[in-house]
Amino acid sequence: MRLLPSSKFVRNNLLASALAALFVFAAPVASAQEFKLAMSSPPTSMDPHFYNLFPNLNVSDHMFETLVTMDADSKVIAGLAESWTLINNLTWEFKLRKGVKFHDGSEMTADDVAWSMERPSLIVGSPGKMDVYTKAIINKKVIDAHTIRFTTKEPYPLLLADLTSIYIVSRKATTGLSSDDFSSGKGMVGTGPYKFVKFQRDDRLEMDRNEAYWGKKPAWSKVTLRFIPNGSTRLAALLAGDVQAIENVPTPDLAKVRADPNISLYSKVSHRVIYLFPDTAREKSPFITDKDGKPLDKNPLQDQRVRAALSMAINRDAIRDRVMEGLSEPTNNLVPATLFGYNPALKVVKYDPEGAKKLLATAGYPNGFGLTLHTPNNRYVNDEKVAQTIAQMFSRIGVATKVEGLPMSIYSARGAKQEYSLGLLGWGAQTGEVSSPLRALAACDNPARGFGGFNWAKYCNPKMDVLLTQALNTVDDKARLKLLQDATAIVINDGGLIPLHQQVTTWATKKGIAYIPRTDERTHAYQFVQQ
Repeated sequence: MRLLPSSKFVRNNLLASALAALFVFAAPVASAQEFKLAMSSPPTSMDPHFYNLFPNLNVSDHMFETLVTMDADSKVIAGLAESWTLINNLTWEFKLRKGVKFHDGSEMTADDVAWSMERPSLIVGSPGKMDVYTKAIINKKVIDAHTIRFTTKEPYPLLLADLTSIYIVSRKATTGLSSDDFSSGKGMVGTGPYKFVKFQRDDRLEMDRNEAYWGKKPAWSKVTLRFIPNGSTRLAALLAGDVQAIENVPTPDLAKVRADPNISLYSKVSHRVIYLFPDTAREKSPFITDKDGKPLDKNPLQDQRVRAALSMAINRDAIRDRVMEGLSEPTNNLVPATLFGYNPALKVVKYDPEGAKKLLATAGYPNGFGLTLHTPNNRYVNDEKVAQTIAQMFSRIGVATKVEGLPMSIYSARGAKQEYSLGLLGWGAQTGEVSSPLRALAACDNPARGFGGFNWAKYCNPKMDVLLTQALNTVDDKARLKLLQDATAIVINDGGLIPLHQQVTTWATKKGIAYIPRTDERTHAYQFVQQ
């Protein structure tokens, strides 16, 4: 049978489609203009299969494409595959677009697709491998140059969503290359709207328009992505005209930006949840001390009551109003209410410092203890400021808390080695539903199944894993929804993860340039248009 959008899908996307159409018609004829865009986080690698990290994916989107992709509301739409058919419960057939060329002029074929599904598992040294999205595929069969079939071991309704994260690369151009080779341009042979020109680590990426692009050519002939982690510097670059657009407007400057007639501001609640991950696995944790700074032999974070007390000590509304300037939605879920798997029974934890103190006392810590909260300082909106605010809230209930902020490249490398007792992180539901954070962040560590790839605290609850596994193999949406909601409740009520808020993403442009805000937070130079 041919898989077609449901009527609900169509209704929910009429407005987004209408807006997109307006933007398309507003776009000028391809011109010789250069577009400069300031990004808030630099990529760690140019290899599109190296690391499942948002800044990497965001950059790869410009040069590489996937079989299926997500629209601005995180709904699956066609990409390099023009259609797909579920032949039986285990077999999917994809028809590729004909005439699609790689940047080197060679034709994209089903053989390249098969190779692209295999390559992520071969990557060496990745802190977060992308083969989590290919684990379900046990067989790849090339039918002809433009047809490929994937077989899964069990019914797997998330295959389409997973494939939105696997970029199609040229077998010829990438075979035998290391991930480090890509930074010099080797292997940077995609099908996307832009071609790689030059990469200067932590500074900029330069690209030229792909004049042979199979889809609608973008307006800009040259694009430069500037990597400017400091929010004030990023905004200053926009105001000075050094760039025409930026992502993640610094919250202290929101009022000024809104009042500036020469700047347009865009925003949208994203699918990214900001959360804390406590070390629940180790009897002795590296940054847990008594009030005098001496290491504790017993890790208090292993006690669910302590984790609940920490959650109760966080005033999420105050963080939204005073730190985030309204750019957050307090939550006790792992996805926003618009995504599949959201559990409405999980209400935002009420701020209750006195109740938190009582819980600590009941758990055997009437005088509290000490810990260090680790956080990125250049990845999420006000990440270190949020951590500092939480540290003050913890200290009020007797948990003396220090904060150590690190650049994301260093933070993620250490986090993958389980070096923290308590950390702050964010996760975007790339598959458009809660199974994404559940299997990556909360499932028991099991690389063979693609579980726990970003479970840096090694939290493990077998009951949750059973429900998640059932959900991943259940085609009926109603039954799968219940399984995912129950699995989420286990993790949250156990304090395996402590959600803080859904992040609201912002973009600002020079007047006359428009952008359609995206739930997935991605910033695509080719989707900025002149009005």
